[in-house]
Amino acid sequence: MYRVTTEIQFSYGHRLLEYDGKCAHPHGHNARVEVELTAERLDGSDMVADFTLLKRAIEDWVDQHLDHKMVLRRDDPIVPIFERLEEPVYVMDRNPTAESLARLIYDVAADEDMPVSRVRFWETPTCFATYEGTPIEGSKSAQRPT
Repeated sequence: MYRVTTEIQFSYGHRLLEYDGKCAHPHGHNARVEVELTAERLDGSDMVADFTLLKRAIEDWVDQHLDHKMVLRRDDPIVPIFERLEEPVYVMDRNPTAESLARLIYDVAADEDMPVSRVRFWETPTCFATYEGTPIEGSKSAQRPT
């Protein structure tokens, strides 16, 4: 089994609803994300994936949707305020936890037909969440984890 990993770093803000602790209040993080691809065989260039293409696809998506944005749950009452003020916000259906953000980025890589097997989302230098699924061998129609 071959594995390759790229790392992306970005800054974001968030808060968690229905949570009793510091993260219930708006605050920010400097995230580090590791995206791992896995393949049984190498491609014609003897690679699992071209790092340049991998990084461009995932990093461009992160830069456009998450970097320097408030990441909030759709029903958060501050979403309309941010939108009215034209502040950068990314809205999710779930609480923007490290676990949810790892899964989100996993799904983005899978939607790009990358054989993603794991995303590790570092919320702080000492705390991370990991989402692992079945590697997807270049097909959007392949069965994905639920």
